[in-house]
Amino acid sequence: MRRDDRTQQSSVKRAFWFAALAAILGLALLSTPTAPVDSTTTVVIVQGVDTASAADAVRGVGGSITHELGIIDAVAARLTAEQQQRLELLDGIGTFENRTAEVAAKPAPPTFYPSLIDADRLHTEGITGEGIGVAFLDTGSETHTALNKNSFGAWRQIAQYDAITDELLASMDISSSESGVGTFATDEYGHGTHLASVALSSSRTSARNGKFSGVAPDAYLVSVKAFDATGSGTYADVIRGVDWIVTNKDSYAIRVLNCSFSAAPQSHYWEDPLNQAVMRAWDAGIVVVTSAGNGGPKPMTVGVPGNAPYVITVGAMTDNYTPEDGNDDVLANFSAAGPTYEGFVKPEIVAPGGHILGLMQNGATLAQEHPEFFEGGNYFTMSGTSQAAAVVSGVALLMLQADPTLTPDDVKCRLMASSRPAVDANGDLAYSVFQQGAGVVNAYDAVFNVANECANQGLDLTLDLAGVQHFGGRANQAPDGTYYLMGLEGDAYLWGDAYLWGDAYLWSDAYLWGDAYLWGDAYLWSDGYTWYEGAVISEAYLWADGYLWGDAYLWSDALTTETMSVNTWVPQE
Repeated sequence: MRRDDRTQQSSVKRAFWFAALAAILGLALLSTPTAPVDSTTTVVIVQGVDTASAADAVRGVGGSITHELGIIDAVAARLTAEQQQRLELLDGIGTFENRTAEVAAKPAPPTFYPSLIDADRLHTEGITGEGIGVAFLDTGSETHTALNKNSFGAWRQIAQYDAITDELLASMDISSSESGVGTFATDEYGHGTHLASVALSSSRTSARNGKFSGVAPDAYLVSVKAFDATGSGTYADVIRGVDWIVTNKDSYAIRVLNCSFSAAPQSHYWEDPLNQAVMRAWDAGIVVVTSAGNGGPKPMTVGVPGNAPYVITVGAMTDNYTPEDGNDDVLANFSAAGPTYEGFVKPEIVAPGGHILGLMQNGATLAQEHPEFFEGGNYFTMSGTSQAAAVVSGVALLMLQADPTLTPDDVKCRLMASSRPAVDANGDLAYSVFQQGAGVVNAYDAVFNVANECANQGLDLTLDLAGVQHFGGRANQAPDGTYYLMGLEGDAYLWGDAYLWGDAYLWSDAYLWGDAYLWGDAYLWSDGYTWYEGAVISEAYLWADGYLWGDAYLWSDALTTETMSVNTWVPQE
């Protein structure tokens, strides 16, 4: 959010809001000036009207800058508690905790996902992602023929950037296909390599009559490392990675950004610095695909940045260890579910995320910690919404090769419109929309779908990023604990204990998304639901569990930022 809007707020309101953010984000509330001064320094994200003003403010209090985060008009800086306190008293300056995020995958005991989503049908028609670039913001990427080269033998891992050290490690001029600077780095954890192979592997498997192992085997790969050997990364490093990707998108033909990581939400989506960064990437024309997170199956468990309403958030389903039989496919029980706190339906879609086979080096941390899931050679089996997101990133690459004019909103719309929901024996939704979104992705139908203007309707990204106007969805919770969508009737959209998944709730090719479950203006986003100043909404939300605000647990015009107490915020467990 730009800070020039905030400078017009009253000093009382600003003091409350930054104090509230401090509590929400887990920052230590500072003592009075007479208390002992702590000289210990921590890295904090400092946001201003622009990057220069944030940097000047940091220098003015004696702090040291560690990261320039131009994409969100901010810097990361090493500060003492006293220096941070002085910054928070300045007009137009906000501080945020440099939180950590973790990659969203875990080992499991393989499924052939390209066939499961009909991507192999596209490969036979020459749609393989050629000429389109994807950036994996993750733990790095190892060198391997299936990643380095496409199916024609041309070099396609065209750049590696280390956001932790702020170094361009390797790059290639895509116009000449010649190597440029540096040497390729390693992926100590193994997660990034695995995901890149899920989306992009150009190897062919003899067990599948020579079919490609990856969803988009000819696309360009850009690896951006922001997570360490343990799979953890700081907000500052991750945001710097997004900033680099947006800045260099044209040089490396980056049209898709894969974010297979998650952190627990601790503020509104528009206040979170990481969400601001991915929203700016979307605004720059990059399709952002995020994992829902592995904190399911309870509601309101979708993490950051998956809770940003604009991006494509992906949950996980599994073929139930019968890859040849689609009649017993089920939702993965770890897949995080919506709604989000602001009332949005998340995830938008689900994709294969159970026991996914991919590349990983023998010495990677994950391989060493879980040798039971190492499949020999350089292959390792993992499960998670990370893998599901990588599958969808691959599908987006196929869509953009088939039609390069598609915008991020177009890609999201057609992915959702062509997905296949799970239904029960009566033809009713087997899982709530808060669990499966529009259903399981289908690559072939997504490429040839012609739907438009069915995603992000009623939202305005420009106003959202400027801090002028923020938005909410139709989700709410009834007093009996059931989640529902406001303005609609029928059990198909309810979710409570009676609507949890079971063996009877299956996916099947026979059931397509149709008029009975329209995914568009009818119930996703509406102009009638607008959040103002971070606290007022046109229709009250009632959350019996999860997030509560105020004694009545209601959002209404009576609850403004001037009257609310910080202690009324109860975060989700």
